[in-house]
Amino acid sequence: MTKSKLLLAALAACLLAPVAAWAADALPDLGGKKVVVVTENAYPPLQFIDAKTGKQIGWEYDAMDEIAKRLNFKVEYQNTSWDAMIQAVSDNQYNIGMTGITIKDDRKEKVDFSDPYMRSEQFMLVRGDEKRFTDAKTFGAFKEGLIGAQAGTTPFYTAVYSVLDGNEQNPRIKLFETFGATVQALKSGDVDVVLTDGTAGKGYVDASEGKLKLIGGPLGTEDFGFIFPKGSDLVKPVNAAIVALKADGTLDALNKKWFLDYKMGQ
Repeated sequence: MTKSKLLLAALAACLLAPVAAWAADALPDLGGKKVVVVTENAYPPLQFIDAKTGKQIGWEYDAMDEIAKRLNFKVEYQNTSWDAMIQAVSDNQYNIGMTGITIKDDRKEKVDFSDPYMRSEQFMLVRGDEKRFTDAKTFGAFKEGLIGAQAGTTPFYTAVYSVLDGNEQNPRIKLFETFGATVQALKSGDVDVVLTDGTAGKGYVDASEGKLKLIGGPLGTEDFGFIFPKGSDLVKPVNAAIVALKADGTLDALNKKWFLDYKMGQ
């Protein structure tokens, strides 16, 4: 698969959300209220810390800033770990969560989701010199191979049920607290594979100077959404803004900026 085709498959543009109650030219005005948005800063190019400037940047920051501008609210960004995020948003510690969060029914029991703003597919991230396996099937047969993952994430369940044997306690899966830690373990040789959606995977590959690569075909499709406390009155206006940003080409422009033009580490 060529690089351009990989990008198209893995990043697969933004989805047109269902028609919202407000037209794109008549978005609600939230009166300058403060909205606390939490993220992990571990998912380039969606959100991460720029090594040169130390600033928080990425696709999701740009999208959220634009949503805030159009809905007239002030964003306060905060950070937390992935394993704490959904519960923290559910407990009303934050108003919105964003970190490439896959929309799943079990998560809907704790939080409300926005309409999807992006669709992505999962791939295998490996070291640049990896030759012992080339896809999920050959990795499954490579009995010494280890997978790094975060418990409770979509890549964790894909590893369990699509790559290995369906046993969530399989010793071939090594658990880490952050996605960044799984990538560091991959680089150091402590694990052999990290499963990631194409957005984060491409970001790490671009910054690796050939030390990492993506292999195999897509292992699963996932839709990303922002999360809110149950019953949040922000869901409806944010959905309306997503429709507007899709309709006027803003999200397409962000896709080009972060997935095609931006080069990690440069």
